[in-house]
Amino acid sequence: MTIELDVLTPADADRCAELEKLLFPGDDPWSAGAFRAELAAKHNRYFAVRTTLESGVTLMIGYAGVSLLGNRFSPESEVHTIGVDPSFQRLGVGTMLLDRLLAEAEKHGGPVFLEVRTDNEPAIALYRRYGFDTVGTRRNYYQPSGADAFTMRRPAGGGAPS
Repeated sequence: MTIELDVLTPADADRCAELEKLLFPGDDPWSAGAFRAELAAKHNRYFAVRTTLESGVTLMIGYAGVSLLGNRFSPESEVHTIGVDPSFQRLGVGTMLLDRLLAEAEKHGGPVFLEVRTDNEPAIALYRRYGFDTVGTRRNYYQPSGADAFTMRRPAGGGAPS
């Protein structure tokens, strides 16, 4: 199985929305239109991971996006989303996507922020390995489930994972 990372395109929006429904069924998954809007924003960078199946079909199995905010004097970035098809989780796809997001953020400069469900232990562990610390809790952040989120922050130049 080959896995390749490239840029997410508007043609990927329907697949992203399909994965969102699988990954976030108790909340408000992003629509294809929401992904197209995110891709149109100049300050956002979105990426996809694809694999070619034995049948020869290429399938997008993961997506991620980061927003490059602030200005040159006070830059910061925010991870908007990372999603991996459940059939391809635990194969390093999420790590590959996070590496790419953080490379974009490091070029931009400043700290990196994100929100993650407080019960998403695998994601929290991954973010901690990359130097993120919990800096707050957002009560009822995810809707309609009402699940809480941790706000996590990685300082500028957070370095490689440990």
